Parts: sequence; C-alpha cells; structure tokens
Amino acid sequence: MQKIKQGDDVIVRTGKDKGKSGRVSKILKNDKVLVEGINQVQKTQKSNPNKGTSGGMVVKDMPIHISNVGLYNSTTKKADRVGIRVLDNGKKVRYFKSTNEVIDV
Repeated sequence: MQKIKQGDDVIVRTGKDKGKSGRVSKILKNDKVLVEGINQVQKTQKSNPNKGTSGGMVVKDMPIHISNVGLYNSTTKKADRVGIRVLDNGKKVRYFKSTNEVIDV
C-alpha cells in the first residue's frame, strides 16, 4: 500500500517550490510523482501538423521525488507524515502520525 496516492493534496517540503501545495496527478516509477503546478519548466516543442499541435514554448510539470512531498493535513494545516494501520477486519488504512486520524475509511 502506498502512503501517497493519486488525487491527494500534498505540500512540497524541499527544493525550489518549498511550501507550495498541489494535487498529485500521477504516480511514476522510481518513487516519483507529478504534482499539478509544481516543478514546472519551459520546454520547446516542435510543431506537428499530423497531430495538430503548434510549435513554441510549452510549460510542463516535471516529476518530483515522493520523499520531497508530504500529505496535507486539513486539521493542522501542515504537511504530515503518514503511516499504515491494519484494522480489526483486516483492512489496511492510512493515518496521520501526528493526530492518529484515519485518512481512508
């Protein structure tokens, strides 16, 4: 079970975008995540008439390592560490380590 999933709200802990928040749009291999609006770069793109794309500068989200983001805790309004707990019925759930609040029910 992963501690951070697609669609979670996260806060960047280190790097040039420290303190910014966004939503995880995709989980990639090698423990990397794509976060909307975080770690953006400008790339040049060639035009492709077959696909109908025009050329020029394109702003693109680049991956960031999963250890550099923390799950947003709405009660404390900060990034929080996440643990995994097994309930009595055998189901695994994620919880915030600071408040012991269960994230998934």
